This record gives sequence, C-alpha cells and structure tokens, in this order.
Amino acid sequence: MDIAGRKRGFSLLPALLPFFLTLFLGRYPVVSGLNYTMYKQVSSLRLERIKRHLDKINKPAVMTIESPDGDIVDCVHKRKQPALDHPLLKNHKIQRHPSEMPKVRMGKEDDQGENNSSSTANEGVRGAWQLWHRNGTRCPKGTIPIRRSTAADVLRAKSLFHFGKKQRRVPLISRSTDAPDVVSGNGHEHAIAYTGASQELYGARATINVWDPTIQVVNEFSLSQVWILSGSFDGSDLNSIEAGWQVSPELYGDSRPRLFTYWTSDSYQATGCYNLLCAGFVQTNSKIAIGAAISPVSSFLGNQFDISILIWKDPKVGNWWMSFADNTLVGYWPAEIFTHLADRATMVEWGGEVVNTRANGEHTSTQMGSGHFADEGFGKASYFRNLEIVDADNSLSSVQDITTLAENTNCYNIKSSYNNQWGTYFYYGGPGNNPQCQ
Repeated sequence: MDIAGRKRGFSLLPALLPFFLTLFLGRYPVVSGLNYTMYKQVSSLRLERIKRHLDKINKPAVMTIESPDGDIVDCVHKRKQPALDHPLLKNHKIQRHPSEMPKVRMGKEDDQGENNSSSTANEGVRGAWQLWHRNGTRCPKGTIPIRRSTAADVLRAKSLFHFGKKQRRVPLISRSTDAPDVVSGNGHEHAIAYTGASQELYGARATINVWDPTIQVVNEFSLSQVWILSGSFDGSDLNSIEAGWQVSPELYGDSRPRLFTYWTSDSYQATGCYNLLCAGFVQTNSKIAIGAAISPVSSFLGNQFDISILIWKDPKVGNWWMSFADNTLVGYWPAEIFTHLADRATMVEWGGEVVNTRANGEHTSTQMGSGHFADEGFGKASYFRNLEIVDADNSLSSVQDITTLAENTNCYNIKSSYNNQWGTYFYYGGPGNNPQCQ
C-alpha cells in the first residue's frame, strides 16, 4: 500500500472504532442488570491491551454454561487455571485435599448446620447457594468453573491496572497500635469485630447473613467478609486473605450479592486481586464459581439465608484452604505467594465494609448488610454468627474476646453478644446517609 493509501486507512480508524468495539464487546458479553457500564471513547490501543489481558485470564473452556443472570461460566481444566501463571507457582503441584480439616474442640457442638438459629428466632434460617446452578448443568470432573471476564467489566474499572483490585487501605491515624487495619481517609467505612493483635492464629470461621444492599454509585461497593491478616498495618508488607459476599457494580456490572475472595502480600499495592482475576488462588472445586451470584438472599422480616466461610492453614503443607457452605472445599492460597502469612496470622476481622465516595458532597446512601442498624436485630439487621478461630493445634474454638469498631455509628454500627446456639455473634450494618449521617 502506498503512503496515500496508508493515510486513508488510518483516517478510517475513528469511524470504524465503534464497529470494532461492538464486535469486541460481543465476543465478551456484557452482564445485564442496571446498565452500570458508561461507555466513553475508547482508543484502539486500549482495546488491544484489554483484549490481550482478557485472553490471558479467560482460559480455554472445556464447556461453557450460561447462568440465568447472564454470567458466562467457563469450565477450565484445573491445570490450565490462572493461578498457575504465577511466577512462584511454575512447578506447583496442585494439592487435591488438605492434610486435615480443623478439629472441633471436645464438648463443643459443631455449629455448621444450616438450621441453627439465634435464641430470638428458631425458624427461617437457611443456607444460600449459587444462581448459576439453577439450570442443572455442572462442570465436568477435572475442570473448575470460572466466571468469564468481559471488556465491559474492564471498562468500568479506573484502569486496566486497577481492574480486579482493591484500593490500598489507609489505616486510621489515631488508631492504637493493636487496632485493625481499617480505613478513614480513603473513603472506606467499616462495622467489624476483631481479635487482639499478635495472637498466633491459623484460621477463622463464621456464618454470614446474605442480603442485597443498595449501592448509590457504580464505583462504590458493600461487602461482608472474613479477613485473615499478618504484617504491619502502617507499612507496605501487610498480608491479607479475605472471603465473603459483596455487591460491586463496578466489578460485576450488576447489584447481586456474589461470593468473592481476595488476597494481597504487599498491602494492596501490586500483588493480589479479587477471585481468579490474577494468578494466586488455586481452585480445586468443580461446583463453586468464585464471583458468581449467591441465591436466594435474605428478606426483611422474612426468611434469612446465610453462608459459612472457613479459612485455615494446612498444618503440614502450609497452604491456606477455604471451605464454603457445609464444609465444601473450594481451593487454597499457596504459602509461596505470602511473606508473613507463610507462617501464621496475627489478627482476624469479621464484618462489613462500604466505600463512601461522597458523590454529592454528602455521605453515601450505599447500604451495609441489610441497610438496617444492628439494634433492629434478627430478621431486620444482618448478622455474623458462630465466630471461631483456628489455633496452633488445628482446633476450632469459639471466639471469647473480640473488640468491635465502627467509624461512624450514625451511618453504620455493630452490636455483639453470645448465646449457646450462635456462640459469639453480632448484628451490624446501616443505611448510610440519613438525618444523623451526613
């Protein structure tokens, strides 16, 4: 082609860009819902970078399943999963099962049953599962289900680098030395319970009430999770393992509560990500899709649905395993990807977190938990029940000594208690913006 021809070709790029964008987004379907993706003019160079990244994390599928909510779930051979792209896991041999499950201390009943309930309510508590199972299709043995990422997902993020990552958590300036790693100036707000710092901890478990809180703007989220932490809160070496449920329009393109995981080994700077959006978490289960919607969810004064999360360090191999619901093994975070957590944890946190961007100059109306304050109790407020920790003997025991914290109790609060059925538990949450919360 001569110079004039090349010039004509380049001059057509702006006109053809919408056509290529349509083709590209068609190849990577947009998750329907509340139309959270606001399309801006996208350069062909950026589209090409996004395409390369998606080709890297969307592994070739043995089979593909379409969820009723529009998610595409790819069944990927377990030895082709993203985790094994990590430079520290090049020769990693997948651990099929943990060497042992945490033991329940003698004389303590197992609180994992789905129908356990508080002394305030003996009915209406059930286990929640995942929406993509509804059509009855399952991934074949030897594969793992991975929620497919789309160009629309990436375009909602601040940048390709920020896609699938949390902002770095900035600790409270006025916190005491043993306070948890919570955020004030970075727009994150919490209602959490936590153990004392410097304990030798090897895991934690809790059963978490699932709701579908309202999110005010696309780049805010509401989550309820367990944190396993080690390292310094005010430095760059914090290690964190996290799992629970979250509503994040920016990450998922809708307002459904979804099972999620997260990890970092450098205080959220460069390492780690949500779910399987980078190399790290090794999945072993063919029935659980991390990042997929949880269904059903709790309703105000109606049935309550919850999920159980257990994270613990394999006492022989050293990997951090995760189980979901009734001791269903999901997979593990390899010890090699951590520094401090390669040894043990020093703090556990349980509770809710929201992002408050103050979009209109006022406190966000993004809800935490059910959107109702802790004082309203069962059937109205969200809860964590049966809080437990794993000790050096790989034994589970009910947490006896917790501290609760909420930065602004007029917006979100927390109230803890104890009884024989729910062990140590707490209600938490709130509506955000209200006459007392500005």
